[in-house]
Amino acid sequence: MSMRGSRGPTAPVAPPSGPLAVTADRLRRLVPSGKPAIIAPIAESFDRLAARYDIATRLRLCHFLAQAAHESDGFHTLTEYGGPAYFKRYDGRRDLGNTMPGDGARYHGRGIFQLPGRFNYRRYGALIGVDLEHDPDRAMEPSISLAIAFAYWRERDINVAADADDVVRVTKLINGGRTGLANRTRLLAVAKTIWV
Repeated sequence: MSMRGSRGPTAPVAPPSGPLAVTADRLRRLVPSGKPAIIAPIAESFDRLAARYDIATRLRLCHFLAQAAHESDGFHTLTEYGGPAYFKRYDGRRDLGNTMPGDGARYHGRGIFQLPGRFNYRRYGALIGVDLEHDPDRAMEPSISLAIAFAYWRERDINVAADADDVVRVTKLINGGRTGLANRTRLLAVAKTIWV
């Protein structure tokens, strides 16, 4: 790392603390086998972004992290499993904005909420100030992935369902159905033992 332009040493940034802080250690307690390369940058950015997106209560935090842990396969991946043949199922999906040949593969699910579709890459990229439509792989960068998830959460007004502790409704707003509901419910229960 270049020190050019440095103004000298700065005080180290204190790690988050308190019962609602999201740390790498707490994320590993939620999903012990999660990849450090995903967990560490999410923990670094989480508290700062959470405040901006009003994820400021225990229920909101626990619901958000349970959904993120499920969608990312326990923080193992920030890209949807499958390959070109599998992603073809998204081709021609006008509801996702996939109108060009190859859009299914180009705009397959990425990020901690596995957001698919050209429209979503354009929309959420604009909301967070990153041109995801022209560089969709940036959605796999953990801090960008987290910002996308927070923007999605706010735009879908998921705090209302989280405040009601309604895991079925939160799941539907994230996934469109009830896929993985048992695992999401289990992760939510674990999260509630960590963030107390």
